[in-house]
Amino acid sequence: MRKVNGDTAQDVFTEEHKKMVATGEKWMKDTSGSCMVVATIIATVAFAAAFTVPGGNISDHESPKNGFPVFLERNTFAMFAVANAVALFSSITSVIMFLAIMTSRYTEEDFLKSLPQKLIIGLASLFLSMASILVAFGAAFTLVLRFRYPWAPIPIAIFGLISVLLFAFQDFPLFLEMVSVTYWPHVLTAKNRRPILSEKESRRSFKQSIKRTTEKEKEKEVSNKISDSEAVKK
Repeated sequence: MRKVNGDTAQDVFTEEHKKMVATGEKWMKDTSGSCMVVATIIATVAFAAAFTVPGGNISDHESPKNGFPVFLERNTFAMFAVANAVALFSSITSVIMFLAIMTSRYTEEDFLKSLPQKLIIGLASLFLSMASILVAFGAAFTLVLRFRYPWAPIPIAIFGLISVLLFAFQDFPLFLEMVSVTYWPHVLTAKNRRPILSEKESRRSFKQSIKRTTEKEKEKEVSNKISDSEAVKK
């Protein structure tokens, strides 16, 4: 269906939401740029930490374990290695998602699913990388200082938890809103959604409505003639 000037519903929608698209594009680019910087820093730190493990490596050329990490047999070192790997991979995933947002076309269709999904994955990956890098730092700090300061893991865990909670409280509402709008939209629910007909079905529906209107007019005309004839007879 078209308006009198020939515009379709899509044309009207595009024209009415030009300012909103521009505003959304600017917000997406600013948010993605800031988060991508943080994710890049975390990826750099995690990559460097993989080659500078806490405690160093064994440097005995006669030992079969030459070059192995000193704390390789400790469970805390395994925690450090896993957390550091998770931080590296999740931060790289976050960078990829935010880079995809930065290079998007920013059309109306992209704002419906593509861009929100990328932002959701990017924020989730960034949160996971920040939490993992704090766990890796805590594990490394514990390995180095636990013999001299046995109580060291306690303040490390407290301060790390505070940092994670601060980030969660700041960005979790945005994350929840993006998930809600993307996967459970209230405007596009089945209750509020009207069926979209194809062009062929629209023409058929239009012809049927004209036919029904014509039949009603004929019936009304016949009923008027009958009432007029009865009035003449009386």
